[in-house]
Amino acid sequence: MLLHFRDPSKLKTKRVVFEATYYARDSGTLEQLKDLSTKRKAIEESINGSSNLTAAIAREMAGGVTSPILQDLQKLEKYLPLLENLVANVLQQQNLQILQWTSDLKLRWTSALCGPSGHGLGGPKYCRIDDLRFELAMMLSLYAALLRERAMELLATDLVESAMLFRRASGVYHHLSQDLLPGLQPLLSLDKSPELTSSMTTAMSLVCLAEAQAVTVRKAEQNMTSGSLVAKLHYGVVMFLEEAINLLQASSTDWIDVSDKLKRFVTASSVLHEARCRRLIAEEFKKIERLGMAAGILRLVSRKAHLAKPPGDGTSKLVFKAEITALNEMLRKCEHENDFIWREKLPQPDEIPLMEGKKIVSAIPYKASGLWRELIFVV
Repeated sequence: MLLHFRDPSKLKTKRVVFEATYYARDSGTLEQLKDLSTKRKAIEESINGSSNLTAAIAREMAGGVTSPILQDLQKLEKYLPLLENLVANVLQQQNLQILQWTSDLKLRWTSALCGPSGHGLGGPKYCRIDDLRFELAMMLSLYAALLRERAMELLATDLVESAMLFRRASGVYHHLSQDLLPGLQPLLSLDKSPELTSSMTTAMSLVCLAEAQAVTVRKAEQNMTSGSLVAKLHYGVVMFLEEAINLLQASSTDWIDVSDKLKRFVTASSVLHEARCRRLIAEEFKKIERLGMAAGILRLVSRKAHLAKPPGDGTSKLVFKAEITALNEMLRKCEHENDFIWREKLPQPDEIPLMEGKKIVSAIPYKASGLWRELIFVV
C-alpha cells in the first residue's frame, strides 16, 4: 500500500561539453573530458526525452537490461565517478582561470520539486549556478530519484531488493544534505531549486526511509506477523513522514517553495499508514468487546482522511480511496454494533491510547567512488 510520487526524477538540463570549455594540457586529460561529455550526453538525452535510440538498441547498449530506469541508473553510475573526479581536481587547484571556465559551462537545470514560483510561462525555469558542485548535486538528486523509481518497479517481484533501494536512495539524499550542499549555500539565490536545500534533501531522505519501512511492513504482513507489531511498523512509517513534514514546515520559505503534489503525497501517505495502524488497533479492541473505544480510535483518523488529498496519479488515488473506504466501513460497523449492543461510552480524544511506532530501517550510506585521476589544464 504505497502511494507513488514520480516527480523527483523529472529533472531537465541543458547541453554541456566539457572539453570545449576546459583546456587540457595533455591527451589523457582531454580524453577524460571527452568521456565526461559523452556520458553526460547520454543522460541529457534520456531525461530530456531527446534520444533517438530504439528500445532494442538501448537494451543492447545496456547489456540486455530491459528496464529504462535501470538503464539510466547505469548511465549515472558511469558518469558520477568521472564528475566527482573533476570536481575534486577543480577544488584542489582553486585557480581563478579554471573557475572562470566553470562559469563558461553554463550549467543549467530545472527543479522537479518547486512550487509555482519555480515555473515560468513555458514550464519550469532553469536554475544556473557557476559551480561544479551544482552539477554534482543535481546529478545525485537524479540518482536518488531513480533509485526510488527502481524500488517501486520491483515492488511486485522483490520486496527485499525494493526496500534496499529505498534505503540507498535515502543515503544519497543524506549525503547531499550533510556533505555536499552546505558548501553551496552561499551561492544560492532566493529562487533556488528545492533540490539544493538541506531541509528538502533531509526530508526526502526521511521519505525514502518511510517507503523502505512500508515495503518491510508489506513483507511482515505476508509473513503473517502479529497485528500489534504490524500496527507499530505502520506507525513507524507515519513517524518518518511527520518528521519530514515538520522539517520543511520549520522553514516557512522552504515549505512555500515546495510543490503542492509533494505536500499532498507526504500528507496522504501519512494518513494512509495511520489509517491502517488504527484499524489494526481497533480490531484488537473489538476482540475484547470494547466497541466504543474501537470507534473512537477510528474516528480520529477518519477526520484526517477527509482533509487529505492524494497526488494526481490515478493508482495512488485508488489505493488511498480503498484504504479510507475500508476504514469508514469498519467505523460504521463499530458504531452500529456499539449503539445497539454494547452501548459503551465513546472516549474523549485524550482517553484514546497513544499510537506506538517502531522504526526498523536505516539509510545505506552513499560512498563516492574514490576515483582519482589527475587532470592537467592549460592555465
